[in-house]
Amino acid sequence: MPAISLADWLRAASDDALAVLLRRRRDLATPPPSDTTVLATRAGTPGSVARACEDLDTLTLAVLDALLLAGADTGSATLAEVRSLVEVDITEPLELLRSRLLVWGDDDALRVPPSARDALGPFPAGLGASVPALAGVDLSGLGEDERALIGTLAAGQPIGRTRDAGIDVPLERATTPVQRLLARGLLLRRDDQTVELPRELGIQLRGGHVFTAGTLREPELPTNPHQQSTVDEVAAGEAMELLRQMENLLLSWSASPPQVLKSGGLGVRELKKLAKDNEIDEQRATLLAELAVGSGLVADSEAATPEWVPTTLTDSWLAAAAPQRWLTIVQAWLELPRLPGLAGGRDAKDKPIAPLSDEIRRPLAPLARRRVLTALADLPEGAGVKSVDELVAVLAWRAPRRGGRLRDETVRWTMAEASALGVLALGALTTATKATLEDDRANAVAALLESMPKPVDKVLVQADLTVIAPGPLEPELAADMAAVANIESAGHATVYRVTETSVRRALDAGRTAGELQQLFTSKSATPVPQTLTYLIDDVARRHGRLRGGVADCFLRCDDEALLAEVMAHPVASDCALRMIAPTVLISTLPLAEVLEALRGAGFAPAAEGPDGRVVDIRPSGRRVPARPRPARRVVPESAGLTGVQIDQIVAHLRAGDLAVGRRRGTSMRSHGGSGAAASTSATLEFLAQAVQDRREVLIGFVDSRGTASQRVVRPSRVGGGILEGSDNQRYPLHRITSAALVEE
Repeated sequence: MPAISLADWLRAASDDALAVLLRRRRDLATPPPSDTTVLATRAGTPGSVARACEDLDTLTLAVLDALLLAGADTGSATLAEVRSLVEVDITEPLELLRSRLLVWGDDDALRVPPSARDALGPFPAGLGASVPALAGVDLSGLGEDERALIGTLAAGQPIGRTRDAGIDVPLERATTPVQRLLARGLLLRRDDQTVELPRELGIQLRGGHVFTAGTLREPELPTNPHQQSTVDEVAAGEAMELLRQMENLLLSWSASPPQVLKSGGLGVRELKKLAKDNEIDEQRATLLAELAVGSGLVADSEAATPEWVPTTLTDSWLAAAAPQRWLTIVQAWLELPRLPGLAGGRDAKDKPIAPLSDEIRRPLAPLARRRVLTALADLPEGAGVKSVDELVAVLAWRAPRRGGRLRDETVRWTMAEASALGVLALGALTTATKATLEDDRANAVAALLESMPKPVDKVLVQADLTVIAPGPLEPELAADMAAVANIESAGHATVYRVTETSVRRALDAGRTAGELQQLFTSKSATPVPQTLTYLIDDVARRHGRLRGGVADCFLRCDDEALLAEVMAHPVASDCALRMIAPTVLISTLPLAEVLEALRGAGFAPAAEGPDGRVVDIRPSGRRVPARPRPARRVVPESAGLTGVQIDQIVAHLRAGDLAVGRRRGTSMRSHGGSGAAASTSATLEFLAQAVQDRREVLIGFVDSRGTASQRVVRPSRVGGGILEGSDNQRYPLHRITSAALVEE
């Protein structure tokens, strides 16, 4: 049977087949092609073919390579020829190629687009040009160096560059392996610097097979079975640690925002400080910084000296429940168009890549993450991959043309980041993550809340003034402990230490000694040691004897001798203090600066509010306005045109084919006698007559994209500036450029 052209094949295809094609290759539908000839031309371009091959697995690409080897791009090939080259069942891969229009024709006349060789490379299956005379050639007389050379070419690309390619000498005078192989005719000379291994020789060196054994089957992905509840609990612990570290970052950058580098990004010193403060490595510190900016919690201040400053969203995030905070961070990670794993490497100019810089922006990173997580979601519940390298091999087999040079590294980075975020644990996805991937926010929050350790309302006070929290504290108790103690070590069990400074900090914030004593008495599961009681009483006894106001500012004290001591100290001149009464001092400096200077001089003043009570005037940290993040919703790879849109495009194609067929096979009479575009009034009169006579009309029109095409229409109504056809299609009259009757 003679081979059929792509346009003719499309013209004869069913509407369902065209719908499948448009769904699989979305680029063919934008803009909608005017007829199947245009669709065929578009489908055969190298760029479109390359896009259609992006997510094909190794076996399907091997079938396409076999078709090219069989000459289906220049002529046609039979199904039997392809099967003899691939040697495995190719039924499903061939159907997939047909559905994407990468193959068409009957089984005895299969064809592929000529541009497929350009899109996939000049050497299908890594084999060179065919030399039939070399089939079954005896290689027993070759030396070890010659065998090693042709073995290397057979395993990879069949061409190699060498200076010996331009030297043509007889075998007896050949001195190098290349010269001897050229003399024997076992290598082909492409030019003066390039040699090529013939196809037949490459197949022979592969053991008589076009494709290496085992490469056409998907690698197994060994897994370890776990209880899903165990996976959820382990991941919840990681999620809590992530939230603690993110909170530390926001509080630290509120007090002392790091500067933005001139080239953008975060400096090495600031990154090291962030890592040291959280006791983590720089890779995880980079991830924290990227997520803080990516989630909108931190932004560039865009000032004269720009800094990375927490935004107004920070306060609401800190006040939210832990599952809500985790979900905000994870959704930002899923949509983050950046690869934090690139930070610390070198760019094209061999300069170090800084975190938060433009060099690590990769718009396709969200799709790459989803691809990894989707592969894990397909595993049985609780099953985790044993090795990341095995997952890398599986994903590489499933889509060898996707991801570029960073394909495998992106999988490794995604797994490491997902583990750090509590998205997965023990190599398996959590219940909360699966709900997040399905955009089920409510169930994600509920699942994480269920797996997180229950908050505790008791602490263990030790004699050495350390306080142990055996788990996550209730929010109110956690705030109290943060006010009166310093975190010494964090984790699943947090260790606090109470010091004179931390007690004074609590008193500065308005707590009284009695409240602190009551806190430890009621919340400690162990007896409160006397050392802690004495410490609180001693600090409270000295605290607040010297009080300051906010009248820019004033200091008052009932003890005139203490004020005299202050005035005699050098700090009085530093703070511009002036006595206006035996018990009152004033200053032109802000109250916070005066109190800080007095404390540095050894005094223990306290800030006072209008009602005389102690108030906390410490700054809460800088904030910049939150900027609305652009919508970066990741479109699932399976998403595309709706069924209605596809039906409209198919109908558009059929109408275009009808117009082309009528234009070629039937004579037509144009209104106006000349066939030129007439005025709108003339067109309206002509179409109204066609409605009255119930005649078909061939119209030329320009759509909203400026694309000109022709359609055969049986007008049913003309009015209101619209031509309505019997198929309910509507054409604005001002877009109609010509109209002609179809002769019956």
